[in-house]
Amino acid sequence: MNAKTNLSVYSTGSFDTGAGPVKRLLWYYVNIIFFISPLNPLSGLKVALLKMFGAKIGKGVVIKPATNIKYPWKLEVGNHCWIGERAWIDNLDHVKIGDNSCISQGAMLLCGNHNFKKTTFDLITLPITLEEGAWIGAYSIVCPGVVCKSHSVLAVNSVATRDLDPYSIYQGNPAVKVKERIIS
Repeated sequence: MNAKTNLSVYSTGSFDTGAGPVKRLLWYYVNIIFFISPLNPLSGLKVALLKMFGAKIGKGVVIKPATNIKYPWKLEVGNHCWIGERAWIDNLDHVKIGDNSCISQGAMLLCGNHNFKKTTFDLITLPITLEEGAWIGAYSIVCPGVVCKSHSVLAVNSVATRDLDPYSIYQGNPAVKVKERIIS
């Protein structure tokens, strides 16, 4: 976890979603109909809808069918990014995805957890950042507060619980560095 990240802790019931109840309800139905449903293959429509709800989306972004995005107003996606089928961006906190990054099918960006040391089970949220060229492999999980640095790779079915070094490939649960990423 990045030492510079500010920890957000919320007591049960006091979490700030960043939007009012009407906007959240509208997004809930838009997300079900146009994003989670595998029947909408139109990436351009999804990009337009995300922007309407406050997401910052760059050029050339591809969003495949059956994706799930919690709060678009807490999402920033750079240019030429790919979000694969059944990817889940559970952004209870801010998620920033850098240019030329890829979130493969079934991958999950998880910004929240609960404090198991308290009987109130308080919600803890932390932002996630994927720097330029980061690649999150199929069915992998990025945990709260993680920064996937420039051109890092999280291999298939791995779990990133700590920051990933630039130009490095990580694998396993928890993910460990297995080799350097050499781009030719």
